[in-house]
Amino acid sequence: MSAPLDRLERPDRPDKPEPDAAPKVSEREARQVAEAAREQGWRKPSFAKELFLGRFRLDLIHPHPLPADEDVQRGEEFLAKLRDFCETKIDGALIEREARIPDAVIDGLKELGALGMKIDTKYGGLGLTQVYYNKALALVGSANPAVGALLSAHQSIGVPQPLKLFGTQEQKDTFLPRCARTDISAFLLTEPDVGSDPARMAATAVPDGDEYVLDGVKLWTTNGVVADLLVVMARVPKSEGHKGGITAFVVEAGSEGVTVENRNAFMGLRGIENGVTRFHRVRVPAANRIGPEGAGLKIALTTLNTGRLSLPAMCVGSGKWCLKIAREWSAAREQWGRPVAKHEAVGSKISFIAATTFALEAVVELSSQMADEDRNDIRIEAALAKLYGSEMAWLMADELVQIRGGRGFETAESLAARGEKAVPAEQMLRDLRINRIFEGSTEIMHLLIAREAVDAHLAVAGDIIDPDKPMSAKAKAGANAAVFYARWLPKLVAGRGQLPASYAEFGTLAPHLRYVERSARRLARATFLGMSRWQGRMETKQGFLGRVVDIGAELFAMSAACVRAELLRTQGDHGRAARQLADVFCRQARIRVEELFDRLWTNTDELDRKVVRSVLSGEHTWLEEGVIDPSGEGPWIADATPGPSRRENVHRPIR
Repeated sequence: MSAPLDRLERPDRPDKPEPDAAPKVSEREARQVAEAAREQGWRKPSFAKELFLGRFRLDLIHPHPLPADEDVQRGEEFLAKLRDFCETKIDGALIEREARIPDAVIDGLKELGALGMKIDTKYGGLGLTQVYYNKALALVGSANPAVGALLSAHQSIGVPQPLKLFGTQEQKDTFLPRCARTDISAFLLTEPDVGSDPARMAATAVPDGDEYVLDGVKLWTTNGVVADLLVVMARVPKSEGHKGGITAFVVEAGSEGVTVENRNAFMGLRGIENGVTRFHRVRVPAANRIGPEGAGLKIALTTLNTGRLSLPAMCVGSGKWCLKIAREWSAAREQWGRPVAKHEAVGSKISFIAATTFALEAVVELSSQMADEDRNDIRIEAALAKLYGSEMAWLMADELVQIRGGRGFETAESLAARGEKAVPAEQMLRDLRINRIFEGSTEIMHLLIAREAVDAHLAVAGDIIDPDKPMSAKAKAGANAAVFYARWLPKLVAGRGQLPASYAEFGTLAPHLRYVERSARRLARATFLGMSRWQGRMETKQGFLGRVVDIGAELFAMSAACVRAELLRTQGDHGRAARQLADVFCRQARIRVEELFDRLWTNTDELDRKVVRSVLSGEHTWLEEGVIDPSGEGPWIADATPGPSRRENVHRPIR
């Protein structure tokens, strides 16, 4: 439809041209946008940051922080109610079969107060701690992960969290009571042609008096199909009186010009309410802007600092279920005269699932409690928990399918139809796969964490490798770097990890902590060597950076496992068993760490780059011959040109 006709049909809209498409930005400009959105300072200590610098600050996590008694009581009381609701009201098989969460289930969650788990009691919420919020997500996610995703998207990244951190008092008074009891919220950042590169964001919010006029298309809007309130990121053009930049807004989902054009379907999480949302000249009050103009990405990233913990929390729940099924099935199934669990090939998989579940729970519990105490900066810890949890949960589910054999590949419905226990192992695998992509793919998480891990280096030596800096700045940076490294490098030579009596209070786990301390220094030396070798090209060495981050993730998990095992020992709660699990996990992790260290310098990264260039140039198209491509017709990326919607609105608010 042409713009003149549209103005005739919608005379209330300002006489403005359609917004431009996604801006063209260079690689450098894209990096600058991402860099500007980072939290620049480190006002609080960070265990993981110190770990990457070769400093094993065990004092930051040990003794293990504990929640207050009143928080425990309130949290346990809610978990008891939630467990009863999950057992009696949530039919996971029905949700899987119909690819939809029944309205009655969502209404029941509202009545239970589950929409307001993280919202303060003064706004009608339950005021749970991060620890108990994550326990609740693990519980409900085990009943059905789509329900867990709905609650998580609503509270971890939807309207409540950014308002809690950046909203005005008026915004909190207006929206938080609704989010606590009745209104579902969603977070809208991704666009059809914009994922982890927000500098190219096409959605715009043009100032018009006391309002903004919002145009654009958002993709993969979890909860977007049923949401009442939306957090929308859009680009405000720079103009007189307006700083401009990517900005966050609270938008009423029922506003004129908002159209949910599609409810997306996926290989897993079949009940998830995820869609495509188009905004056409939607008027948003300036009072609904969260923070100042240009602060949208910073708000999004800060929200995710703790919001990312919800995903690994549900991965913990998956690990617990995998362990239960593996134990029960492997004891019942016999091969060659004995249960399959007693065959080493299967037993090693069970050991991996048990040990990894323990460690992953330790990582989430520790990170969550640190988030509640707010004494530490946990931006790296939360990112590591998301990265490690999503990768390890996928491996555990894959091992469960292998242990189950053909039954692991068979659907629960088919198993039940022929008279066997309806174990949805294949569904678990499908449901977990998205976690390696949700809220930052594994590859993006590697880069994000790596950037934070080398922050101290860039702070003192960044100007040396910045081509835009004058020689005077490079000289000053060189002097500062010389002082920093003269003090830092000698400390990487020796440490407590080389003393046989160190960490003796951990008993049989002490050798693992000594290993972590030595490995942290080794990792810091390797990072410095990489920076020295590649300097400004370091950011292109994504294989190297990914392995650095993976080593750090393993060391963090080992530390958390040991600290949690020691806590359980002092509490007399499964202490011996916890130590056994922590010990075997650390031994498994040490093997992975050594392999990663070897691959820092012995790999095929350069050869891989050459092959990629050959593939993209068409040199290997002969290898693709002899198959049929079953893909349908259509563009690789859907057209997202701003304008009025031509599709039916499938928005389905639940009231």
